[in-house]
Amino acid sequence: MTLSRRDILKGAFTALAVAKPNVIANPLAYPDSKYGGVQIGIIISPYSFPDIPVPADQTLKTLLQVGINAIEMQDLRAELYAGAPSEPRQGYSGSTRAAAGQTPSPQEVQQRQEARQKAAEELKQWRLSVPMSKYEALRKLYNDAGVNMYAFRLANITPAISDEEFDYFFRSARAVGANQITVELPEETALTKTFGEFAEKYQTRVGFHNHTHVNYHSWDTALSQSPFNGVNFDVGHYLVATGESPIPFIKEHHDRITSLHLKDRQLPSNGGRNMPWGQGDTPLKEILQLMKAEGYTFPAAIELEYRIPEGSTTPTEIARCLKFCKDALA
Repeated sequence: MTLSRRDILKGAFTALAVAKPNVIANPLAYPDSKYGGVQIGIIISPYSFPDIPVPADQTLKTLLQVGINAIEMQDLRAELYAGAPSEPRQGYSGSTRAAAGQTPSPQEVQQRQEARQKAAEELKQWRLSVPMSKYEALRKLYNDAGVNMYAFRLANITPAISDEEFDYFFRSARAVGANQITVELPEETALTKTFGEFAEKYQTRVGFHNHTHVNYHSWDTALSQSPFNGVNFDVGHYLVATGESPIPFIKEHHDRITSLHLKDRQLPSNGGRNMPWGQGDTPLKEILQLMKAEGYTFPAAIELEYRIPEGSTTPTEIARCLKFCKDALA
């Protein structure tokens, strides 16, 4: 179902009526999450939070509800809006999990592999046929509501991706208004080189994202391959990967950072767990204040990964993270 802005605002107002007071923003006004010159955005895992619908037009309701005006949009959310096959996809959290305590038989493993291959081929054919007008309509829906899709997030990218699909990714990013594509930092240097070539062709930067497998120099090759290759820097994952503050990396590479992911994690020596913001070891406040002081223009995205407390909701916790950012930048 495709929602209009009026439907979205009405839904956000209904949610406001049952939300905790002074936490959720007024959904009837355009959202504004730029504080002290620092753009705060968000990326929301499509499968981790079932109270936020996956299709992009329905995701917009949550952004208006909490008052966020910028998003790193996942391909899955945009593609479901545009009519793509809706089977869970490899590369997203929850997409390939087996039932707890159950080990699939060899026959089941083969069947799942064949099903994934079939779904991947169907998705590829859909991608190569979908008109960009679908994404242009999504961009208008968001822009009319006062929200910008600054990044287009890709999942499950492998060396088998064709040039036609690369063209599709970059055309889609431009159609939704994104100035960057974000994707996991691949091990294959040939793949980062290909991304750089297409990024230059479309004049759209690529930010390579990190989990906990990186060190200070993990991006060196990708950055040397193209001026359009950059860093989608996850400060919490970097803290756990290296045991070091992310701030020196940000200072040195600020001109190559396309956007940040914000989360509060403990140091490895403390367990490395995701924590409610302000309770972990990631210097989130200091990072935000550095961005303000230095005038860095790349967005910083809230990524909610800690466990939702009992009695709370995902939008309420997102709003708490947003308030943390606003207070840090006051």
